[in-house]
Amino acid sequence: MLAKVRSSVFQPMSGPVLVDGLGVPRYWAAVWASLLPGDLAPSTVSRKLSQLEAFYHHADEALGIGRLDDALAGLDVDAICSALEAYFLTLRSRPVTPATEERWQAALQFVTETSQRLTRGSLTREHHDALSGRLMQIELLNAHLHVGRRRRPERIRSLPAEIVEALYESLDPESPINPFRSVDSRWRVYTIFMLLLHQGLRRGELLSFPVDVIKSGFDRNRQQVRYWMTVRYNEYQDEDPRYSKPSIKNAPSIRQIPVSKPTALLIQEYVTNYRGKPDHSFLINSQKQSPLSTEGVTKLFQKITDSLPKQLRKTLIDHTGDDSISPHDLRHTCAVVRLNQLLSSGVEMADALERMRAFFGWSRGSDMPLRYARAVFEDRLASVWNCAFDDRVDVLRNIPERLK
Repeated sequence: MLAKVRSSVFQPMSGPVLVDGLGVPRYWAAVWASLLPGDLAPSTVSRKLSQLEAFYHHADEALGIGRLDDALAGLDVDAICSALEAYFLTLRSRPVTPATEERWQAALQFVTETSQRLTRGSLTREHHDALSGRLMQIELLNAHLHVGRRRRPERIRSLPAEIVEALYESLDPESPINPFRSVDSRWRVYTIFMLLLHQGLRRGELLSFPVDVIKSGFDRNRQQVRYWMTVRYNEYQDEDPRYSKPSIKNAPSIRQIPVSKPTALLIQEYVTNYRGKPDHSFLINSQKQSPLSTEGVTKLFQKITDSLPKQLRKTLIDHTGDDSISPHDLRHTCAVVRLNQLLSSGVEMADALERMRAFFGWSRGSDMPLRYARAVFEDRLASVWNCAFDDRVDVLRNIPERLK
């Protein structure tokens, strides 16, 4: 409950204070309130504390009376986050109203700001990262509690696992259900599919690649050959005959990204045996021996979509809200899987998001990593492909090792 306290010894305690059933002030709530902006009206401070009171009552039941303040003082990550998660589930089980949102935001703000102040200079980096990562996960998981201005729900168009599995099977160049007739077309489409899905490329980036995009070198630390590709502006733009010349999005898109050995071998196989010998320097070639256009890629993906069984088409609509697969859907899927891999391997959330920015070419101020972080915690996406992403397809194992 709220109480009025007047203290000549400790001035910040003067004014509205949150107290427990015995009239004892809630310690960290009092500290938090005293550090709110000084120009807030007393009524505003009282309202914020009233919103926080429900969280304290819930924590008393979940952790024990007074244990929330103890957990904050000791920076008990598990206890703090368990209290927040349980409180969210309780709020979500009721009709969501503006008051519900305010209570949740007050609890999250209180725990986040208090923890941040306590961790400054008093924790190891490992402990600090663990707490920050857990709080970020809670904020991302529960972001949909926001009930402000109504807007169309935002969907991350990551493909569900069953559709990706079907694409792996049907686009295998040797598959009997491959929708493309000629062997050259099959290898071209399969190479496009693998690069978009495994490297998370934009369509314009893919179509700008030169034929020698894959580079290699010996890594002395790992004692093995390492492969990579560099995403850059169209270096052959002056000789590009396409009407709609592909390009990369912006300066942060210029980047160097690692390539797995199977993917590197796949590209070499395509270049050596199925690309043909056109008079241009671009990696992806069309049936007419010219650089593949953006319109050509769109037509390929329409054919891929049309070849899906009806049940998977329904799954696609239910999951993405659209009835067709686009090249960018594979980039979305790659982002969700890559982030899930990083987190599963023990990388902290903040570090994982920075790695994502570098891999996918997002600017420092972009909110795209956070959007994918929300998606990766959905149960359906967090459980995709237990096997190694870069070694998924059996056909890759049969490609001759021509790269040394």
